[in-house]
Amino acid sequence: MKRFPEKEGYISFRGYKVWYKIVGEKEEPGKLPVICLHGGPGTNHIYLKPLEALAATGRRVIFYDQLGGGNSDHPNRPELCTIPVFVEELGELRKQLGIEKAHIYGQSWGGMLAMEYEFTKPQGVASLILSDSLASTDSWMREARRLRSELPADLQATLKRHEDAGTTDSPEYQEGMMVYYKRHICRLEPWPDFLNRSLAEFGKAPEVYLTMWGPSEFFVTGTLKNWDIRGRLGEIDVPTLILSGRYDESTPLVSGELHNGIRGSRWVMFEKSAHMPHVEETELYMKTLGNFLSEVEKH
Repeated sequence: MKRFPEKEGYISFRGYKVWYKIVGEKEEPGKLPVICLHGGPGTNHIYLKPLEALAATGRRVIFYDQLGGGNSDHPNRPELCTIPVFVEELGELRKQLGIEKAHIYGQSWGGMLAMEYEFTKPQGVASLILSDSLASTDSWMREARRLRSELPADLQATLKRHEDAGTTDSPEYQEGMMVYYKRHICRLEPWPDFLNRSLAEFGKAPEVYLTMWGPSEFFVTGTLKNWDIRGRLGEIDVPTLILSGRYDESTPLVSGELHNGIRGSRWVMFEKSAHMPHVEETELYMKTLGNFLSEVEKH
């Protein structure tokens, strides 16, 4: 893959440092940059590495680690782990980097954040790309219970035993969790190095995830437990692309709620992927994404 210029730095946010990386130098005429919001909450930009290839379409690709994750400061202050704080952080990133108009890409939790940001009616959002995301934790959890019921019975019992006992940090629970993850997060075998590296970094500082989500993808105990924006999806009036995988935790029901709720949205499902089609079917995914961005810019 062709190498593009990269620039790293920090913005200042609420007295903390938030790290960013820009891949690509400038936009070709008629093109707009893409700001990439990672999932989690509380992970990092590393697993979004394939999206760097968007620089080949004549635009800058902007990654950042949300406060409490990756290369950014880790305040360990639960009161900062809220949607309004992360929405404000995104606005501040745009302001300090001077990004007047852009596409907003969000993967998983990043998609949730992108929609919450759009509800504030910011200027200059050309489009939203919601990859493997959701509009309701309740729908996500109902589907997670269904997917979990397809695991071997003894593994289901082990997971429940640890959840009831509050011992979800035990190796046995973590191993069981990975069985689910290899079905519904990423189905490649083995996982790419950048994905393993991303998860290893996240494992060193899971505080934001534990505060907002919980001990695992399918066991939600955090502040997002009752999150539900299904009734507000009609407020989104920018071109929107919804992406998901056939085996995704964002099941057809979950992604379908986004598609049905956002007028004029387009939905593409990747048949060989789980929660990370950008990793699992990179070539088709990047082509789909690039075509959408060009189409939006043309109009």
